[in-house]
Amino acid sequence: MTSPGEILVYTTFTCGQCWALKLWLKRQHISFREIRIEDDAEARSFVRRVSGGYASVPTVVLPDGRVLVEPIPAQVRAALAP
Repeated sequence: MTSPGEILVYTTFTCGQCWALKLWLKRQHISFREIRIEDDAEARSFVRRVSGGYASVPTVVLPDGRVLVEPIPAQVRAALAP
């Protein structure tokens, strides 16, 4: 269950792009909740549904419900800008 204003980051342990995005979010003091899809069948199903059938990570769900698939930090920054 998500909280209002919460950013969800779907990841896998072995995903380098996931590690880089999480580090960037932490350095920017942007709070998020990580959901590892290898540990969660429902999360894996969600990621596949929003990415055309692929287990594409990182997948980011923004507080307004928009979904970014495999975003780079600049795309997340732009999406969060007022």
